[in-house]
Amino acid sequence: MFENLSGWVGYLIFLIISTAIFALFSLGLNLQWGFTGLINFGHVAFMTMGAYTTVLLTLHGVPLIIATLAGAGTAALLGLIIGLSTLRLRQDYLAIVTIGVSELLRLVVNNQDLPTGNGFTPGSFGLQGYPLPLASFDPTLLTRLGMIGLLTLVVGVCYWRLWKWVGKGRRSTFVQKKLKEKEFSISRLMLGILAVGLILVLYLAGTIALYNYTNYANAGLMLISVVILALVFWRLEVLVRSPWGRVLKAIREDEDVATALGKNVFWYKLQALMLGGAIAGVSGALLAWQLTTIYPDNFQPQITFDAWTMVILGGAGNNVGTLLGAVIYWAYDAITRFALPAIFPLDEARLGAFRIMVIGLILMLLMLWRPQGILGKKEELTLGK
Repeated sequence: MFENLSGWVGYLIFLIISTAIFALFSLGLNLQWGFTGLINFGHVAFMTMGAYTTVLLTLHGVPLIIATLAGAGTAALLGLIIGLSTLRLRQDYLAIVTIGVSELLRLVVNNQDLPTGNGFTPGSFGLQGYPLPLASFDPTLLTRLGMIGLLTLVVGVCYWRLWKWVGKGRRSTFVQKKLKEKEFSISRLMLGILAVGLILVLYLAGTIALYNYTNYANAGLMLISVVILALVFWRLEVLVRSPWGRVLKAIREDEDVATALGKNVFWYKLQALMLGGAIAGVSGALLAWQLTTIYPDNFQPQITFDAWTMVILGGAGNNVGTLLGAVIYWAYDAITRFALPAIFPLDEARLGAFRIMVIGLILMLLMLWRPQGILGKKEELTLGK
C-alpha cells in the first residue's frame, strides 16, 4: 500500500513540475499573442536558448541562479534579434519566420560541437551531468517545514484568488439579472469546486514529498517550479493591468489607433516579444533540470503548438486561463495515458497518435462552442489583423 502511495506521489510531483514548466512557457506565449497579437509559431526557440545557455554555463562552474538569469537574458536577446528583423512584417509572415528561426536554432545546436567545460561535445550527443538545483540537498526538519510553509503560502494565495474569481462571477450575475441577461455562473462555481479539489490533492502530494525529501528526488525542483510560476504570474498580472499592458491590448486590437495616439507600436511589440522570450527561457532551464539530459530533439516544433493548445483552451489574453489550459492539458495527458490502453488495444505509436487526434477534436469542438476559450472574452478574440 505504501509503495503504491509512494509511486502515485512521485507521479503527481512529475505532473506538478511538467504543468508548472509548460504553464510558464505558455504565459510567455500568451503575453506575445494573447495580449499583443503577435503570432509566434517558433516560441520553442526561446526555451531552447534558455535551456542550453543555463546548462552550458553551469558546466563551466557558473552558479545556477546566475546561469538561469543568463539563460533568460539570452532568450530575450534572441527576441530582440527576431523582433528587429521581423516585427515590421505582416502577421502571417511573422509566423512563418518565427517557426523557421526555431528550427534553424535546433538544427544548429544539433550539428555543432558544444563547449562543456571538459572539451567539446557534439550537439547530437546531448548534454548531461550538469548541476541540478537542490540535488544533493539534505534538509533538516526545520528546513523541510519551512519549504512546506512556502508551498502552503502559494496554495493559500491560489485559494484566495479562486475565491475572488468565483465571487466576481456572483457579483456580475447579480448585475446582469437586473439587466435581464443570462449568465451561467454555475459553470464558474463548478470550475471553482474542481480547482479546490485538484489543488488540495496536489498540495498533499507536494507536502508528502517535501517532508520525505530524500525519497523524492524532484521535490526541490517541484517547489522551485511552483514558486517561480507564482512569481512570474503575479508580476505579469500587475504588468497587463498597468498602462503598459493596456497599450499592448490596444496594439492587439488596432495598432493604427495606438500609433495615432502617439505610441511607439514597434517598441511595445519588441518589449512583449523579449519579455515573453525571457519567460520561456526560464521555463527552458526548468525543463533541462527536469530531464537531467537534454537533446536537440527535446525542442521540436510540437512544443510550441502544445503551448498554443494550452493558451487557446484557457482563453487568450487571460493569464488565469493559460494556467487552466496547462492543467487541463496535463490532466488529459495523464488520464488518457492510463485509460486509453484499457479501452483501445493499440500499440504505443498508434495510441500516441490517437491521443493527439482526440485533443485536436476537443479543440475543434471548443472552437465551435466557445471560440474565445474557457475563460477568454469573445470581444477580445483576435488572431492578428
